[in-house]
Amino acid sequence: MQDNATEVTAAGIARLAGVGRAAVSNWRRRHPDFPKPVGGTETSPSFALAEVEAWLRAQGKLAEVPLRERVWQQLTGHPEGPAVALVHVGCVLLLVQERPTVWLDIDAGSDERLAARLPGVLDGVIAARFGCEPVNASGRVNTATPVHTPSGPQLLPSAPLLRGAVELAGELGARQTFEFLLGRYLDAHSRQYTPTPVELAGLMAELAGPARTVLDPACGTGALLRAVEARPEQTLYAQDSAPDLVALTALRLALHTRAAVRGAVGDTLRGEAYPELRADAVLCHPPFNERNWGHDELAYDARWEYGFPARNESELAWVQHALARLADGGTAVLLMPPAAASRRSGRRIRADLLRRGALRAVLALPVGSAPPYNLPLHLWVLSRPGRTPVAPEVLLVDTGAFAGEARGGPDWQAVRDAALDTWRTFARDGRLAERPGLARSVPVIELLDDDVDLAPARHLPPPAAADGVEQLAAVRDDLAATLRLTTGLTPPPAVPAPPAHRPLTTIGELARGGALLLRTGGMPGSTGTGTGTGTAPHARVPVLTDHDVLAGSPPSGTLPESDEETVLTEPGDVVVPVLGGGSVARVVDATTAGAALGRNLVLLRPDAGALDAWFLAGFLRGTANNRQASSYASTATRLDVRRLQLPRLPLDEQRRYGARFRALDEFEQALRQASRLGEQLLRGMYDGLTDGTVAPH
Repeated sequence: MQDNATEVTAAGIARLAGVGRAAVSNWRRRHPDFPKPVGGTETSPSFALAEVEAWLRAQGKLAEVPLRERVWQQLTGHPEGPAVALVHVGCVLLLVQERPTVWLDIDAGSDERLAARLPGVLDGVIAARFGCEPVNASGRVNTATPVHTPSGPQLLPSAPLLRGAVELAGELGARQTFEFLLGRYLDAHSRQYTPTPVELAGLMAELAGPARTVLDPACGTGALLRAVEARPEQTLYAQDSAPDLVALTALRLALHTRAAVRGAVGDTLRGEAYPELRADAVLCHPPFNERNWGHDELAYDARWEYGFPARNESELAWVQHALARLADGGTAVLLMPPAAASRRSGRRIRADLLRRGALRAVLALPVGSAPPYNLPLHLWVLSRPGRTPVAPEVLLVDTGAFAGEARGGPDWQAVRDAALDTWRTFARDGRLAERPGLARSVPVIELLDDDVDLAPARHLPPPAAADGVEQLAAVRDDLAATLRLTTGLTPPPAVPAPPAHRPLTTIGELARGGALLLRTGGMPGSTGTGTGTGTAPHARVPVLTDHDVLAGSPPSGTLPESDEETVLTEPGDVVVPVLGGGSVARVVDATTAGAALGRNLVLLRPDAGALDAWFLAGFLRGTANNRQASSYASTATRLDVRRLQLPRLPLDEQRRYGARFRALDEFEQALRQASRLGEQLLRGMYDGLTDGTVAPH
């Protein structure tokens, strides 16, 4: 049965038909019978999915809505919201996974019959998988269970969605179907959640080691608990202040593992759900820089064994909560902001953690490992001191060298290998032989100064001298080769020519005539949301920013999926920054193609039969051309790309100019590379001479 209540946005219609949002806008203007909006706003209307599907099929624009897309549209258009719909789907998928024959029995018949019978069978599955309810701080049973059984009236609007989700599970499997829908939901609402990347979650779980009882007191969407290695008779405990997240996490874990899953809703610091728990491992990605964490009302809390955290040290409150919930000898791994290792307000707590042997290791991650992506976050590995002697040393590791390129993020395999190898050696031996530039076990007494600064980079020796000298030699060889290339690319002497009086046209006129397509970027410069038409679900789309265009560098940002339309570059496109007053235009090549167009950029896509891309880019860079097309009314110079001018020339003549402009671009790229290598060689020589690894003769 088709769900007539499901609504779909213009972006969703575009995905259904495999077109851009501009095409949907054209259909609305040109076809009087196009379905009328049934909701949304004037600028972002929504339409009935059933009506849209019927219209598309009648127009021959749609053979059949793909099952994945139908289920997703039904979920996003649910009258109670996508989060509630996703919980309903998770409950039914858990039923299908646990008791498939029961679903086959109740699926027959009308939506009303299905909704009436579902709560009774879901009760049994939910009770069996989520067990006893947690006990709160007062010793009474906490009535906030992780997953509530929906009632029949609540399930009735979800009936078509549930049938579609089960059908999709027949193709993908119940767990994979839930992961697909949850992943899309999180991508579409990325600004509401702080994700823990899969690779980072796996590393944290491996650092904690095998465990039968694992707690995540700030579970979010369950990424950390999902990464835990399965063990017999295992129990996973989760808590979060957001009821929807706790329910989604519990369902996600129940579909993923046979472990017992316990979940609780509540503010962990103010009202912990498991005060009697002593877990083998605690994994936590706490909220950063929270000032309203309970400082005033928790002054005498028993968890502050190592000192009462300052108002601006919420992270140290989470550290001590994790230690309080550990069994003797258990391990906690927390993701921390780098400031927590050096802020003066936290130095006394850090000192006591060191003195008592609770803090075992601090590992600095590469930039881009997790939000906020511009900071090199830290992992703190802690152990609750038991009867064993206090370790006299602490492990400091810096994996910042494995940052990788902005497009792909860190080299996670290298990060994982370095972190696990150094930690396991240190955990086994109690110390680690110095690894210059990477890791060192530091005597605790050496860190107990006025600052108690635990930032690994401050305490690690530089890379080995031999490696440094060899690297400098390689840079010098690369620089010499680049300089030779630059010499060969140097333009020949300029030949004077008589003043040219050629008829001119503008970019605006060419766009109106169809000789080129003009699009404007609207994405944030380094982070944001949106994907272009035709991108795959969950794709990490690189973003070409105005800084990248000016610097001649690769795309430096990535975007999760959302309903916003994104302009994606193609080979032969010409990209022009509109701010800054520079005369710059970049021709997109194979390495840049597929990137999303960032803010303050304009994309020109020439018709290859009418315009040569290099001819276009070259003339757009003329200083006089940019000056006459720029506005100087404000503090920032802004370029009106439509006013830029081009001479009207035959295509063969354009290509002659284009070949010369392309040669100049190659020369420019070689100069930039020589500049980068020269700066690298100079810095290496200064560092080597000053730290004694390079001889002065």
